[in-house]
Amino acid sequence: MRQNKNLDHISRLAFLKSWSRIARPPGMRGASKDFGMFRRDPFAAARKITPPRIESRRHRIRQHGKARIDSYAWLKSENWRDVLADPEKLPTDIRGALEAENAYYEKVTADLAELREALYAEMRGRIKEDDSSVPLPDGPWRYWAEYRKDGEYPQYRRAPRDGGEPVTLFDGDAEKHGSAFFSIGGVHHSPDHRLLAYAVDRVGSENYEIRIREVATGVEYEEVIGTTTGEVVWTANSAAFFYVERDDQQRPRRVKLHRLGEPPDTDALVYEEEDHSFFVGVSETQSRAFILIESHTHETTETRVVPADAPDKPPMLIAPRDEGVEYSLEHRGDKFYILTNADGAVDFKIVSAPVSAPGRENWKDHIPHRAGTFIKAFTVYERFLVHLELKDALPRLVIETPGGASHEIAFDESAFALSFSGGYEFDPQMLRFTYTSPSTPAETYDYDMEKRARFLLKTQEIPSGHDKSRYKVERIEARAPDGAMVPVTILRLAGSKLNGQAPLILYGYGAYGLTVPADFSATSLSLVDRGAIYAIAHVRGGAERGRQWYLDGKMKQKPNSFTDFIAAAEGLIAKRYTSAGKIVAFGGSAGGLLVGAAVNQRPGLFGAVLAAVPFVDVLNTISDETLPLTQLEWPEWGNPVASVDAYRWIAGYSPYENVRNKTYPPVMATGGIADARVTYWEPAKWIAELQRVAKGGPFVLRMNMEAGHAGAAARFKRLDEQAHLYAFALKAMGLKDARPAERK
Repeated sequence: MRQNKNLDHISRLAFLKSWSRIARPPGMRGASKDFGMFRRDPFAAARKITPPRIESRRHRIRQHGKARIDSYAWLKSENWRDVLADPEKLPTDIRGALEAENAYYEKVTADLAELREALYAEMRGRIKEDDSSVPLPDGPWRYWAEYRKDGEYPQYRRAPRDGGEPVTLFDGDAEKHGSAFFSIGGVHHSPDHRLLAYAVDRVGSENYEIRIREVATGVEYEEVIGTTTGEVVWTANSAAFFYVERDDQQRPRRVKLHRLGEPPDTDALVYEEEDHSFFVGVSETQSRAFILIESHTHETTETRVVPADAPDKPPMLIAPRDEGVEYSLEHRGDKFYILTNADGAVDFKIVSAPVSAPGRENWKDHIPHRAGTFIKAFTVYERFLVHLELKDALPRLVIETPGGASHEIAFDESAFALSFSGGYEFDPQMLRFTYTSPSTPAETYDYDMEKRARFLLKTQEIPSGHDKSRYKVERIEARAPDGAMVPVTILRLAGSKLNGQAPLILYGYGAYGLTVPADFSATSLSLVDRGAIYAIAHVRGGAERGRQWYLDGKMKQKPNSFTDFIAAAEGLIAKRYTSAGKIVAFGGSAGGLLVGAAVNQRPGLFGAVLAAVPFVDVLNTISDETLPLTQLEWPEWGNPVASVDAYRWIAGYSPYENVRNKTYPPVMATGGIADARVTYWEPAKWIAELQRVAKGGPFVLRMNMEAGHAGAAARFKRLDEQAHLYAFALKAMGLKDARPAERK
C-alpha cells in the first residue's frame, strides 16, 4: 500500500531548551508555598525509598573557553552504534545502572499496580479490537488495514473494487515471528498490484529491512535490503523501486534503485547527500508521474525529480537549496505545483512552474501568500487542488475546482482537528478526510468535490460507550510575558465547576513547526472521567498561529516556548480551572525538553512532571557531531560547536545542566534503549542528576530495554506504557483511588 505523504505526522526528534527568568504576576504565591501538591503529599512514603544513587564520575568538558562537569557522561556507551543495532551489547555497568533505575521505579510505584490494570482495561475497552480502516480504491482493487480481536498488529488486505472476497496481503501478528520488538515500516503494493515491498524493524532503532513478496503465491524474493528508512516508491513498470539507505551514523543519506531479482549490493546509487546537516527522503507525486528525491533540514529544502517511467534518467533539480527556503512538489499536466515560503511568504504560498523549466525564476503565484493563514499541506488532482490551512489556530480544508473557484468545508466546534488522505488515484471525485475534536471520536468522510456534499463513512467506535455531551471543549488564550496570546485547548467534564480546585494535565510540544492537533484521545478520557482537566498549550515553536509562531520559538527565541507553557498554566489558574501545584506538566521528545525547562524555571507551579523520551541533555547532544541527528538539528536549535552565542543560549536552558538544589515535584521519565532520536542516556542522566542535586521528588525512570523512540509498536503494549504514565499522574493529583464518573 502506498503511504500518503500529506498527512500530518509528528515523528521527528525533539531537542532544546532555553529559558529566561520571568517575574511572577501579582497574586502568585512563591515557589515554596505553591508546592502544595494536592493538599496532601501522595508521594510522602515513596520519598523514604532510597533511589539508586547512580555513580557520579566527574567528566570535565571545555567548550568555547568555558568548563562544565558532566557527572553522568559515562552512561553514554562508547559502542552506542552497536547498542542501537543490538541492545544486548550494552556494557554491563550501564545496564546495571538502568536496571537499578527500573527497580527503583517499581518500588516507588508498587501501590499503583491495581490502578494500572484498571487504566489498561478502560483504555482497551475504548478500542474496537476488530477495527478496520475505510478502504481506499486503486484501479481494480480497494485496500485497507484491519485488526483481529486480540491482535497487536494490523493485517493489510484488499478486495476487488466492485465486490468480492478479501485477501490478506500481510499479517502483522503472523509476521512478528516471536520477536521481542516488531514494527512495520510500510507495506507498499506495486502499480500492477502483483507484488508487495514491506519493511520491518525488529530492534526499535528504526533501521528497516525491506523484503519483496508475490501477492498471488506468497513466494518471497531472495533479496533482503537492510539499513533503510522503510520508504519504498515503485517505478511505473513495477520492475524496480527506489528506497533510502542509512549511513553508518544512521543518517538517511543515499537514494538507491533496486531492480527485482538483483543482489542489493549491486543497487544503483541514484543520489547521495554529501552535507551531513541534510537528510534525504523519497516519495512520489499524486499523479505518480514523478519520483521525488528531497534533501532537507528543518528549514531548507532541495528537490530532484525522476520520471517514474524512466527511472534511469539522472535526477533533475527543481531549485537549488537556499537557506531558509522550503518547498514541496506536486504535478499536473505540463506543470509542477509547489508549496513554498520563498520570496518572504512566511505562511507559504502555492506557485506553479513548467515541467520543462521548473527553476525559481519561472515560479508564478497560484495561491498567493496571505499573512496569518498558514498553508500546511496540499495535493493536486487531475481536476482539483486541495490544501489544508491554519488560521487563528484552527484548521480549514479548501477545495479549488476546475476553473479556479475555491470553497471551504465548514465546521463549527470551538476546537477540532482535520486531516486528509491524498488516496491512491489521480482523478477522484471524492476527497477522503477525517474530522475529530477532543470530545468527538474520529469521523471519516468522503467529500464530493464537485457537488460539495459530504458522506459519513465511519465513526470511530468506542465499545465501552461514549457520550460527547458529557464533555465540554473550550479554547482560551493566555498572555505570554511579551504579549503574545497562547492558545490553550481544554477538555473537561461538562458539569465540573471552575473553582480552582481541579487537578489538570497540561500537555505541550512546541518544536519543528509541528502542530498539536485538538483531536480525540480515547486514553485521556481515563483522566478526565476521574475529575482531571486535560489541556493542550499550543506554544511557540509549533505553527498553530502560522509559520511565524514557529520562527518565534526556535534558535535564540526558544525560551518563548517555555514562557508560553508557563503562561498557559498561569492563564488556566487565572480563569479558575486549577491552581498552582495542581498541574501535571506532560510532554514527550521535544515536549520533554519543554516540560524539563519549565519545571527548572517554576518547580512550584507544577504538581508533577511526565517526560516521555525527553530531549533533556541538549547541550551535550547538540555538541556531538557524531550522533545521527545533531547536524540536521542545528538550524532548529543553533550550533554550539561553531557559535559561542548558540552555546550560551543552549547552556542557559538545557534541562540537564540547569537542575538546581531546590524542591522539585515528582518526575517520571521514560526512555528506549534502541532510541536513535533521543538516546537512552538523555533521560537516564537527567533523572540521575535530579536524584543527586534536587530536593522533593521522587524522580523515577522507566527504561524500555526492548524498544526505541516510539516505545512499543504493538497497540496493546502501547496502552500498558500509557497506563504507567497516567497512574503516576493520577497519584500525584490525589486521584489514585478515584473512580471514573458514572454515565447517566
